Amino acid sequence: MTAAGGALATTPLALSVLVTLVVYWLAEQYADLLGEPDRLGRWPRWAHARSSLADSWPMVSASFAPLVTLLLARLAGASAADAANVGVAVALVLLTLHGWSAARAAQLRGWQLAGATAIAAVLGVILVVLKNLVINNLH
Repeated sequence: MTAAGGALATTPLALSVLVTLVVYWLAEQYADLLGEPDRLGRWPRWAHARSSLADSWPMVSASFAPLVTLLLARLAGASAADAANVGVAVALVLLTLHGWSAARAAQLRGWQLAGATAIAAVLGVILVVLKNLVINNLH
């Protein structure tokens, strides 16, 4: 959404983000399953592959809230670029919340919890800034 928010219409943008995520997800799962014979000594059974796909599906479904927000913002009258920015903002908020949740699961407290959460947020912002830098200045 950051890279093409102003260049693509909203529906093609949402579809391209979703398709890209699904392709990355399938490629990552394929690579993981190719390594199974080394770990298990045999090729994984279909049930194992299906379970692995289901377990990793949140990697794709995490994009649903930003994409729905993108579409809703556009339907509410925002420009394509502004709607993309709303979707990116929602993604950054979710990334920060997931960073906080992971830090809590790691039983971090106080400054460690705040630091780990801030790192997640800053990494997301860095990705957005770098993507914009590349698209706007090097493309």
